Amino acid sequence: MLSVAVLISGGGSNLRALLEAASDPGFPARIVAVGADRECGGLRHAERFGIPSFTVPYPRFATRDQWGDELAAQLDVWQPDLIVLSGLMRLLPTGLVARYAPRIINTHPAYLPEFPGPHGVRDALAAGATQTGASIIVVDEGVDSGPIIAQERVPVLPGDDEHTLHERIKPVERRLLIDVVRRYATAS
Repeated sequence: MLSVAVLISGGGSNLRALLEAASDPGFPARIVAVGADRECGGLRHAERFGIPSFTVPYPRFATRDQWGDELAAQLDVWQPDLIVLSGLMRLLPTGLVARYAPRIINTHPAYLPEFPGPHGVRDALAAGATQTGASIIVVDEGVDSGPIIAQERVPVLPGDDEHTLHERIKPVERRLLIDVVRRYATAS
């Protein structure tokens, strides 16, 4: 059984979908812990599903590396086979990435390498793109630059704004994430 830790910063809609999938006895992975870089709504999903959670608030540390050291210490408690970044809005320090690579994956609301960074949906709209998408990647030291594991196109419709487009991307992101975690679990 693949053990998974999920790191978040916000509402945790992808986390919730993964928790629901993992609650099926036939799903080959279990969420062992949920971590966040701040207090956020997504931690309530972990609580509802009885999953332990932890918070490593970024502002409490003098450097990103110190924050990463504490995050690694928290992750080490759970010994996850896979770490999923699902809306974590912080770049991981290179030392943390190197420590767990290639066992860290990330969800991104764009068809990478198009529109990397924290505003993929907004950037797609600003560029006048007719399509964007969702991607799951292996995390490396760059910004959304790691190897692509799965991705799917999502059309940009006339009248789309950042909210409506993002809401259409989210279900694709969730489905891809669940499929990728399932593939990791059955490959190990």
